[in-house]
Amino acid sequence: MQVSEILAVKGQVLFTIAPSKTLADALGIMTEQDVGSLVVFDAGRMAGMLTFREVFQAVRNSGAKWETVPVSQIMVNEPVSVGPEMEVDELRGFMVEHHMRYLPVMDSGTLMGVISFHDVARAVLEEQGFENRMLKAYIRDWPAEVGGT
Repeated sequence: MQVSEILAVKGQVLFTIAPSKTLADALGIMTEQDVGSLVVFDAGRMAGMLTFREVFQAVRNSGAKWETVPVSQIMVNEPVSVGPEMEVDELRGFMVEHHMRYLPVMDSGTLMGVISFHDVARAVLEEQGFENRMLKAYIRDWPAEVGGT
């Protein structure tokens, strides 16, 4: 299974924010949409990523003034991304190794979507369930021994 297949099932809805918006704006979108990351777009291109990790760090570092912190000050600039052709097993290892919960998927400079670790886990679980059902059907329909040994 490839990353593109996960995106096809998940859909390619992107939740975005401008770098000039505040942390309060970002938190409002994230909670309203029930998402853990936002793509930061500036002049029609991805300028960065904002996840709950950056939000928590900013709140801790800014104290009572956290609401007014600009997204541009806390976002991850030039986030690591993967291509749509990457295999899921490789993707899982990549996300674990780099401690990433959200990963942009880029294809020739175009943002295709964002994959979460939850998306990956769900896809693997569904794939394993399908394989399990196929194996059980195969075993159930196994031909009886002919000629008795």
